[in-house]
Amino acid sequence: MKSTHQSKGGDLSAYSVFLAVANQRSFRAAAAELDLTPSAISHSIKSLEQRLGIRLFNRTTRSMALTDAGERLLARLRPAMGAIEDAVREIEERRGTPSGTVRINASEGAIRLVLKPLLARFLREHPQVRLDLVSDGRLSDIVADGFDAGIRLAEAVAQDMVAVNVLDRVRFAAIAAPAYLAARGRPRVPQDLHGHDCIRFRFESGAIYRWEFERRGILERVNVDGPLTLTDQPLMVDAAIDGIGIAFVPDHLAAEALRDGRLQRVLEDWCPDSPGLCLYYPGHRHVSSGLRALIDALSEQRQHWSAQAAAAR
Repeated sequence: MKSTHQSKGGDLSAYSVFLAVANQRSFRAAAAELDLTPSAISHSIKSLEQRLGIRLFNRTTRSMALTDAGERLLARLRPAMGAIEDAVREIEERRGTPSGTVRINASEGAIRLVLKPLLARFLREHPQVRLDLVSDGRLSDIVADGFDAGIRLAEAVAQDMVAVNVLDRVRFAAIAAPAYLAARGRPRVPQDLHGHDCIRFRFESGAIYRWEFERRGILERVNVDGPLTLTDQPLMVDAAIDGIGIAFVPDHLAAEALRDGRLQRVLEDWCPDSPGLCLYYPGHRHVSSGLRALIDALSEQRQHWSAQAAAAR
């Protein structure tokens, strides 16, 4: 006799696999997320499609996409599974010990700047928490992509998100190698960059970042040109060290090379502080015990940095 708790569609684990594949658009990536083998993922999806009597994915050797039926199932499952996850998290929270997996989407710079300094201590103090950090140059939809939270510049966080300030200010720096500046001269104002080789940054959307400068309330935006365009800011620093041209990056990425003289600042009085970094999450979702512990650790770290900055002044 068939259990009353299991319908024709199968058990909840099959739908968890479906959600992971739908989010990742890859059996291999979904397998890594769920700690299963790709063959187990493939078997689960095939079994679910057979039980439902409908194809959920169109698969080729190069790509995977949801069918119309798959899209409809995904739209109904996401909020339902989210509610189940919230219920489980509430139970975990009552145990008093932070636990569970916390998925964070952030730029590589944000991970290096605010998460890297506390990772070892945080994981040592919270052994039942697993952090899944995804470095992403896009401004991802953290809800649609299955993340618990994101970390971005404060100005980029949507107003319907709960934002927690984790770094007060971020400063950008225009940097170049001494040999490049000796050969090409130093730009004095932002418009001088039109006469220089610049190392440009391309967002994953394809758009090229337009450099923004400010001094005494005057804002200058420059569409720079140059021989090299990258999607990775640390590589931009390396390219500047190699003398390829001038780069414009968050200054913490170039701090070591600036200290040892491999790089020099230019247009320093035109490089303003930008609004700081925020950890953000959707307000309608329950904050898990693991995410709450991470927020508390980041807030303590920010307070420590602020106290150090105040003491240095």
